[in-house]
Amino acid sequence: MARKHLLVMLLLFTGACSAEPAAPSPSPQSPLKPPTLVNEVVPPQDVLTVVRDVIDARTVEFADGTRVRVASLAEPKECFAEASLSFARSTLLASSVRYTGLEIGVVDLELEDGTDYAVLAVQQGALRPEGVESGPLINARDEASAAKRGLWGPPCEGSDTSKPAPTTTTTTPAPPPPPPTTTTPPPPPAKACAVAYRITEQWQGGFQANVTVRNTGTAAVNGWSLVWTFSNGESVREMWDASGRQYGSIVSAANTSYNRQIAAGASVRFGFNGNSRGRPVPPAGFSVNGVKCSVE
Repeated sequence: MARKHLLVMLLLFTGACSAEPAAPSPSPQSPLKPPTLVNEVVPPQDVLTVVRDVIDARTVEFADGTRVRVASLAEPKECFAEASLSFARSTLLASSVRYTGLEIGVVDLELEDGTDYAVLAVQQGALRPEGVESGPLINARDEASAAKRGLWGPPCEGSDTSKPAPTTTTTTPAPPPPPPTTTTPPPPPAKACAVAYRITEQWQGGFQANVTVRNTGTAAVNGWSLVWTFSNGESVREMWDASGRQYGSIVSAANTSYNRQIAAGASVRFGFNGNSRGRPVPPAGFSVNGVKCSVE
């Protein structure tokens, strides 16, 4: 009887050892993900910076040395290039701006108050739109054209080049040659503005200055921006009767709401407190709206 029980136990043990192990439960499979480009370049969005140089009316250089072109603006017209450059400098130089990259070297540009620079430039007649057929830029172009503003007025009259005055060709006998004379070359044309920069107080590490801008031209100036460059490490700390900005050694002082206009022969005055590392030195030159001024 015992041998029978032992035989049954041996059979049970042998069956248990020879049984196949249970198959593992299937693991869930995740879908394959395509590889990502780790070096993909994402254009900068809504970046605040300062314009340190204006190359032309649609090309600027930022504080970090990056040079970019403002999108949707055509190349400045030859007959209005100087005037459009003056507009861009008075609007952008040493000013804080925001930009959004569209492609390498091309951006949308906004002034610090949110104004779209491209729309403003076209609205003032400084530039034409390019690559757009509708929207704010076209509306701005139509407004400038209707008002004969900027390049839509003289001398361009909306053309690529200035239009010469009509001439009548007549044949007349050649006059006898004049006797030789010694002539004095004409004096250079007078400057349209004059600036008096006076340091009124000095103390250790600082100074105070008063600046007078005089309109020596024959037409009123409606909106002005005075630009100068410090030469001895000076900086503006606080300014009154003008709105001041500084980047590096370049300073711009723009009109306030109550002294925007300077009539012919009239002047405006503003002042500021500044920091200095040594004896403050008056700037060597000034420009108003991109036009060089004489120094008084």
